[in-house]
Amino acid sequence: MRAQRGGEAEQGGQAGQGGQAGQAEEEKPGRRRWGPLRRIDYPRRGRRGVRRWLPSWRQLLLTTGLGMAALTALMGWFYATTEVPEDLNAFATQQNNVYYWADGTEMARIGETNRQEVPLGQVPESVQWAVLSAENETFYSDPGVSVSGIGRAVYEMATGGDTQGGSTITQQYVKNIYLNQRQDVSRKLSEMVIAVKLGQRMSKQDILAGYLNTSWFGRGSYGIERAAAAYYGKDVSQLDPSEGAFLAALLKGAGQYDPALSADNHDRAVERWSWILDRMVTTGKLSAAERARYTVFPEPRTPPKAAGLSGQIGYLVDLSRSFVESHSDITPAQFDLGGYQIRTTFDKAKVNALAAAVQEATKGLDPDNREADKLLKVGAASVTLDGRIVALYGGPDYRKQGFNNANASTVPMGSAFTPLVYAAGLDQGVQRRRGGNRTPVTPGTTYDGDNGVNVMTPEGPYWGRDGKIVKTANDGKRNWGQVSLRSAVEQSVNGPMMQLGMDVGLDKVQQTAAALGLLPDSMGELVPAFGVGNSTPSPIRAADAFAAFAAGGSHTDPYSVLGVTRNGAPVDLRLPTAVQALPAAVAADVDTALKGAVRGGSAQALAAAGPGLAAKPGTTPDRTAGWTVGYNGQLSTAVTVFRADLKDMKLLSLEGVGGAAPDTLDSELPGRVWASFMKTAGQ
Repeated sequence: MRAQRGGEAEQGGQAGQGGQAGQAEEEKPGRRRWGPLRRIDYPRRGRRGVRRWLPSWRQLLLTTGLGMAALTALMGWFYATTEVPEDLNAFATQQNNVYYWADGTEMARIGETNRQEVPLGQVPESVQWAVLSAENETFYSDPGVSVSGIGRAVYEMATGGDTQGGSTITQQYVKNIYLNQRQDVSRKLSEMVIAVKLGQRMSKQDILAGYLNTSWFGRGSYGIERAAAAYYGKDVSQLDPSEGAFLAALLKGAGQYDPALSADNHDRAVERWSWILDRMVTTGKLSAAERARYTVFPEPRTPPKAAGLSGQIGYLVDLSRSFVESHSDITPAQFDLGGYQIRTTFDKAKVNALAAAVQEATKGLDPDNREADKLLKVGAASVTLDGRIVALYGGPDYRKQGFNNANASTVPMGSAFTPLVYAAGLDQGVQRRRGGNRTPVTPGTTYDGDNGVNVMTPEGPYWGRDGKIVKTANDGKRNWGQVSLRSAVEQSVNGPMMQLGMDVGLDKVQQTAAALGLLPDSMGELVPAFGVGNSTPSPIRAADAFAAFAAGGSHTDPYSVLGVTRNGAPVDLRLPTAVQALPAAVAADVDTALKGAVRGGSAQALAAAGPGLAAKPGTTPDRTAGWTVGYNGQLSTAVTVFRADLKDMKLLSLEGVGGAAPDTLDSELPGRVWASFMKTAGQ
């Protein structure tokens, strides 16, 4: 037995020696493990292939522990070094927003920040709980931060999602009074740490009061007291739970929930208002019986017009602000804080000249005694060839009519649209056989100019939804015989333009119109009437599209602001750049036809306004709109006249406006405005 054990022992010793030899072979010079790796056995000895590199559970546990320790140390350091700032985002230093004319002189100074503090005791408890139910129902029990909310917010920021989620009331208050509105991980961590420290210094009541007094509610209002006045014309103490629920909805983003801004906003506001009331019931802050009393949305009042915006100034300011908000990183809330200087593109002399031209052309109207003169609207805009809006006429007075006729996409352009069809034909050619090659057309290509000609497709006549063949319709039902395309534009012969649109392809015409700046939501239905103007571009967009014909086919989207600064520091502003929308030769051919219309065609009445004019009048078959659009080589101007009740925007007939004879063209009145303005502005 001893011998056997000895043998076994001897064999074991040999095995051990072999193992040492194997280890020595594995760790020969040049392949030795680094000291710490030797201790944690990584890569793992005795394993082959992938398993050699897969860590054990002990190694994973150790790595996780070390990572957690490092993260804890980092957070501890961040917490220790992050101080509650001494300086607030001082409202006392806020300024007006100042708008300037293009020449640098002051145009308008829009009021100071609308803010007024109130003690929490003046805010009804139901209103307080409406806010808390919407924003942070655990406010009175949480430590000032929500760990799960922070996790969600960081994840959303990392994945490009909604960066607003995850903040408690305390965190939002910290952001309001101490931090900027930038959304990134560093700012979010600072917000979290300051919120915890602030929660140790202030009572929950003081934090809630501060939050309600510093939050933005839209309409220039900071704080719930001014919000109550802006939306309901009352003191905050007079708000009921339903009104409070609506104001709480605004905290999610007043630009998205103010019902006065759009129909979509109204739908969102109603949905969130209802949800907040239901949430108050769930949290036990509103009884089901009281909730049942609030089934009708508490419609806020119409926003009052700001002082100092009378005449055309309000339209100019609104358009400029809208441009800045859509072409910079300035939010509506930041804009309402003030301190911005906005240099606009508007020329004071030209704005005044356009208003004077409208007043002169419409002085014979008698809406009190003539039915046809009631509800008459005029919209006009003048744009340089590089897209600068130098003048507009939005209505008689911004404080009486906030709706801007110059920027409204509600009125069909009628036959003033046909130069765009002409441009599309010259640029893209026609396709009269389905699947066939496209054939070029020239200004001299002839079409049947008679009235009542069948509108054709490659397969045959175009049948309308009424079961009848669609036919062309010229002004006065006049027959022109065979006419060239150029003559059709010059003389405003609609039939050839309608057929040309069909031959080019209405989708191709639409592409040309889009390249010239017409917006998608203003494009008409792709039926034969598309070629003769069922689209509804604003006068600004119409003038800008025609500018490309004078600019050799180069097009720049219209813009109303040259630059923005805040306290002397420039703000990044994304200005539009020029693109080649049409070949220069095509633009020159359209320009020739438009100048021919003034020399001896349908726009001949405008010739006295100056040399080198190019223009196209426009009418609609139902006589609901009149247009004149054209340029003088420097400015492109569009004028439209229509009748409509602004409550429903239903268009009414223009027949008999100003006592005109029934057969008077509806483009006559806008033509007078256009000629009067261009005669003055072109000098």
